[in-house]
Amino acid sequence: MISASARRRTLAAGAALLVSALGLTACGEKESDDTTPQTGAAPAVTADAALAAKVPADIKADGVIKIGVDSSYAPNEYLDTDGKTVVGWDVELFDAVAAKLGLKTEWVTSNFDDIVPGVTASGKYETGVSSFTINPERLKQATMVSYFNAGTQWFAKAGSTIDPDDACGKKIAVQKATVQVEDIEKRSKACTDAGKPAIQINQYQGQDQATSAVVSGKEDASLADSPIAAYAVKKATGLALLGEIYDAAPYGYVVKKDSPLGQVYADAVKAIIADGTYTQILQKWGVEAGGITDPTVDPAS
Repeated sequence: MISASARRRTLAAGAALLVSALGLTACGEKESDDTTPQTGAAPAVTADAALAAKVPADIKADGVIKIGVDSSYAPNEYLDTDGKTVVGWDVELFDAVAAKLGLKTEWVTSNFDDIVPGVTASGKYETGVSSFTINPERLKQATMVSYFNAGTQWFAKAGSTIDPDDACGKKIAVQKATVQVEDIEKRSKACTDAGKPAIQINQYQGQDQATSAVVSGKEDASLADSPIAAYAVKKATGLALLGEIYDAAPYGYVVKKDSPLGQVYADAVKAIIADGTYTQILQKWGVEAGGITDPTVDPAS
């Protein structure tokens, strides 16, 4: 089970690196064998009056949810080709949740590390949506609502013989403040405990930058959330996945500790699961393997 840390990300400028590093085509066009869209209209969602009535008054006041997001994590959340609009399956899914509650969304790009305190302390954001893994440390700070499952996956240049279970002495790229940092540090300690060279761990502000370093050959491999690793390999030339997905854990929406908004979100996710919107969005982006059926407020982790 995944513990500690945060799962990833960086500023708006970082997403531009991903576009160039992974060779994304202009105007949201896809390669012929790519089932993962970059843009496209989200499914129409009908508001549920009963659920909308449960939205806290402070959120309902202007009808808009202000969301903190690290937009450098394609295909979950990243900047579209205009360099401003935040897109991705994670974005579409929460837009559907908000629509079910009769609300609109305002996505604000932030450093990943700043989002949780921006929700829980400063009130800069009303919600955090940025592929946050639910873990004990976060649950001490915030209320979280599960909506998807993801694990960790390694990737490297095609033909690489690196073994994720024995990467001693290799140069490995990882995004700062993610669960993968703790993972790779433990693997490096296992190397030195066995008398082998430590893993050369190089941390990047954004996963897009880490991926670019692997593409360029600066780093030997990287590890990231499974949807991100799969997308990087799909979009970049000459990359391949390494090993199997492991340490699956739920993503969660972040709200203030004990906020009634948590249960409201859980009920809205259940509603879009029931009406088919949830599955439609995940299938559109090719990430349906991580779908869940039981969104939960503050699930045990």
